[in-house]
Amino acid sequence: MSAWYRAEHWHDRVFMSMDFMIVWLLLILSSLSSCSGTASDVLCLQHLKESLGDPHGALSSWNFSHNATEGHHDICGFTGVECWPDYCKNRVMFLHLGNLGLQGSFPRGLQFCTSITTLNLSVNNLSGPLPADISLQMPWVTHLHLSHNRFSGEIPPDISRRLPFVTFLDLSNNGFSGEIPRTIADLPYLNTLNLQNNQLAGRIPEQIGDLARLKSLNLSNNSLSGPIPGSLRRFAAEDFAGNDGLCGVPLDCKCKKRMRLGLRRVNDASSVGAAVGFVVGFVAAFYSQHWFVFVFSGPASAARACDASEIISV
Repeated sequence: MSAWYRAEHWHDRVFMSMDFMIVWLLLILSSLSSCSGTASDVLCLQHLKESLGDPHGALSSWNFSHNATEGHHDICGFTGVECWPDYCKNRVMFLHLGNLGLQGSFPRGLQFCTSITTLNLSVNNLSGPLPADISLQMPWVTHLHLSHNRFSGEIPPDISRRLPFVTFLDLSNNGFSGEIPRTIADLPYLNTLNLQNNQLAGRIPEQIGDLARLKSLNLSNNSLSGPIPGSLRRFAAEDFAGNDGLCGVPLDCKCKKRMRLGLRRVNDASSVGAAVGFVVGFVAAFYSQHWFVFVFSGPASAARACDASEIISV
């Protein structure tokens, strides 16, 4: 097990911010009436194991035949599973499944782990898009670690509705594409946002800077473009590095005022075009009147009209 993973695992154990404590208390209050039931959590882990490839046998301790007739399973002793305290015994609280060589798509069955707050699937070989019903699967999740996989597709645009209590969101080192959803700014408890080393494009939503609790941000090594919002200038330059189209503080690359200059040129060209059009229209109308005289006023008028035509041609 790598030092990086041990550090991440330790961080999960000790990180108890006030936001997390609030969600924790809400979970306790909401689950007191159903703490005795473990069938749904067992079903959750069964579906999860069946939906994942496990070439190294990392989940071999997940044995569900034990006391199956009585409906009891010591799931809290399974690899990577941590449960709530005694009053909610056998209710899954944390799933630490990082760096286990797991394969497949985003796992199924998590909707049956109704009290889960942390899901760590980092450093595996998982692929495909995030499920559309991720909110139904993990309504109380506060920490979501999906880094160093091969997930792809767009980040769900309504992610704030899907993961309303998340404080730590790490989608880095994957293949996510599209734009950064503006709705990330609607995650009021978000402290950490890691989106580096993906294929994200477009501009950085200005609304992200309105997240009062956001302490850590990394958007490096994507295909982002445009100016960095002023509200994000408090972060370091390396948090935006590797995006050739980005400009502005804290990067050394200054933003060029091309858009404003282009608009001024368009306006100038429109003004000149309008003036020329007016003059040409006036001249045409004036000499058309003479042509009318030429047709209906005889040879003398015709001569004058021809003279005028020669003047125009010159």
